[in-house]
Amino acid sequence: MNISELNPQAVWRNFYALTQIPRPSGHVEKVAQFLVDFAKKNGAEAEIDEAGNVIMRKGATPGYENKAMVVLQAHMDMVPQKTKESNHNFETDPLDVYIDGEWVKAHGTTLGADDGMGVAAAMAVIEDPTVEHGPIEVLITKDEETGMYGAFGLKAGELKGKYLLNLDSETEGEILTGCAGGMDVVCSMEYQELDVDADNMVAYRIAIKGLLGGHSGLEINEGRANANKLMARILFAAVNTKLAWLCSWHGGNMRNAIPRDGEAVVLVPKMHEAEFLALIDKCRNIFIAEFGEIEKDGILLTAESCDKPSKALPADIQENIINAVMAAHDGVLRFIPSIPNLVETSSNLAIINIEGGKAEIAILARSSQDSMKQYLCNGLVSCFSMAGMQVKLEGGYSGWQPNPKSKLVAMMSDVYEKMYGKKPVVTACHAGLECGIIGVNYPDMDMASMGPTLLSPHTPSERCHIPSVEKFYNFVLEILKNIPEE
Repeated sequence: MNISELNPQAVWRNFYALTQIPRPSGHVEKVAQFLVDFAKKNGAEAEIDEAGNVIMRKGATPGYENKAMVVLQAHMDMVPQKTKESNHNFETDPLDVYIDGEWVKAHGTTLGADDGMGVAAAMAVIEDPTVEHGPIEVLITKDEETGMYGAFGLKAGELKGKYLLNLDSETEGEILTGCAGGMDVVCSMEYQELDVDADNMVAYRIAIKGLLGGHSGLEINEGRANANKLMARILFAAVNTKLAWLCSWHGGNMRNAIPRDGEAVVLVPKMHEAEFLALIDKCRNIFIAEFGEIEKDGILLTAESCDKPSKALPADIQENIINAVMAAHDGVLRFIPSIPNLVETSSNLAIINIEGGKAEIAILARSSQDSMKQYLCNGLVSCFSMAGMQVKLEGGYSGWQPNPKSKLVAMMSDVYEKMYGKKPVVTACHAGLECGIIGVNYPDMDMASMGPTLLSPHTPSERCHIPSVEKFYNFVLEILKNIPEE
């Protein structure tokens, strides 16, 4: 059986079509045009707004004309993560997807079910004339994964819907009514590279690979290793003992993905080469002892000889940056006091790029409490400012606060219980959803989030649970039938 034959076929067929169109964040022009063409082919209005979002509109089916308008919302981009063995080019290559028992996966890469599944479900509604619904708007946003730019760019008055179904959650049977807010902490500096007399030195490339990584909103509480933090520990030990001199450092590539890989090039005095390699062995054993029960795929730490660079970081710069990365908070800062199993505040030390006289570090701070988010950000600003870096806070957004009087959530809960004989879990999440941003310009819109079951999004282990997709989509169809009248 191929993926397009899975049930519900319309959802899986559309999802497979999306996997064949490259759509990493920042490169979504092709998929946006594909969605517009798809909508028009199926008799719906469609446009790309000024922010790059795709908006589709479809009239009510006969007998449902008096229903309130509902918005189906998802995002078109995906997180581009791949295994160390993969040669996949996310900007040009289709995904290689396959069925593995009850799961759909991709060979060597992220699957893009976050949020291709939400997009595919909305497409299935648009194309199927037998689906019973009132007037519908479909909002497919641009570049959610890198900064929610599409949601931020959505203008007030563009949408007419009274209710919004966000199709970007990752656990079937849950209805989300709130999420954390976020802030990007961007640290940068320029420095004058140091000319190095490397006659008595050898060069090594230290590499960390194979970590689980993960979604920094959904899996930040699982204690997974952060490649940037592990590398900082190695460099801290090597530089402070004069065993190495830092020339370059790169780690992570997405603000909302726990970094899986990293590498640094260092110069090592020939007389200390054996000590340096012993340090690498020691660090490897320490990391395996600390994270071996969590990092089930193993921790690959290597130090291989490489071409000698002619330049390095000045002593004070390398020490200041390494010290700052060591000191910077990463992981869970606090759980919600009244909901002790739900993360309130966290940070993800996501991206490090240091080479050629420029250093850039990016951190994503999250919190459902604005004051705690500001406290965390202030601490990060203080930490990296003391290292001589310029620090900017960008792309901030408040959390989506639950509405205890939501008519939409009450209706959805009743519908789910009638369909499946049990109540859904109504909760909030630590990940960022676009509802809070959209709600700024649409404060009266009643919103909820739902989706099929996905595991390990933002990693090459991402997978979608096949049985959950049918339950999720059937739930969407019943919700549309039960939307209140105007």
